[in-house]
Amino acid sequence: MNNKEVEDCIIVGGGIAGLQAAIQLGRYSAHRVLVIDRGYGRSTICKSYRNILGWPDGVSGDELRARGRKQAESVGVKFVKDDIASATQTEARGFRLTNKNGTQYEGRTLLLATGLMDRYPDIAGLSSLLGTSVFVCPDCDGYEIQDRRTVVIGSGDPGASMAILLSERTKDITYINHEGHAVSEEHRRQLEAKGIPYIEEEVAEIKGEAGTISSVIFKDGTTLQTERGFISFGGNAIYSELAQQLGAELEHNKHVKSDPRSKMTCVENLWVAGDVGVHSELTTVAMGEGATAAIWINKALKKMNAGG
Repeated sequence: MNNKEVEDCIIVGGGIAGLQAAIQLGRYSAHRVLVIDRGYGRSTICKSYRNILGWPDGVSGDELRARGRKQAESVGVKFVKDDIASATQTEARGFRLTNKNGTQYEGRTLLLATGLMDRYPDIAGLSSLLGTSVFVCPDCDGYEIQDRRTVVIGSGDPGASMAILLSERTKDITYINHEGHAVSEEHRRQLEAKGIPYIEEEVAEIKGEAGTISSVIFKDGTTLQTERGFISFGGNAIYSELAQQLGAELEHNKHVKSDPRSKMTCVENLWVAGDVGVHSELTTVAMGEGATAAIWINKALKKMNAGG
């Protein structure tokens, strides 16, 4: 089954970057824009962004997505819930996207805002606290642990590195190596030098009330009291497969390279924005990248329409 209409722009990903791009493109009132979204992503696990202009008390990723979609739809952007499995270029130098069931979508330009997903184990109580008192991004939420008792739950060197970085925010910080993976001698030395306790033990459960973490319970039954938490397990899933299929250049860590000014990749008329690209992974940066990509997509479409 094919979607016969060729869109002016297809945006894959309905998270923060994709929605901001959709709003910007829709407001030009000149393009057919389709957002293909699978309905979940990194933003859906965050229950309170507190570093966004106008939201000092925080706003959840779900609320931002709902508001963004409504705003984009109000300027003519279409949405479909789907999961794209493959991408190819067409003879007309556009793009053809195919889902797992063979349904296809075609667009003259393409923006990939497919993002990433943090890797973390299924620890009881963890998911309900993410984004309120347990965090993943030190740039976004390092402020939230200032001078508070904090645990970093992670794996090997990624977790150790996070604990060392966060020690500038609080002196009361403990690193829990949940998976027991090796920690380098250099990181061991830094942990010791900064006085960061190191625990190599599996976490059975994380306790908390009203969104605030209170304690970590280990598999052996012992308990550690805490006020805030960070997770850092490494091995995050970078959803850059579609970009790779289309010939975009990737960094060694699988993030997609793009022009810093326009956000277009090395493939003509293929843009990226947000966490799938090479950036700081801040929500506010994702918004800016989405808007920037949309501005340049509009320029490209105007040139195409003019026969350029």
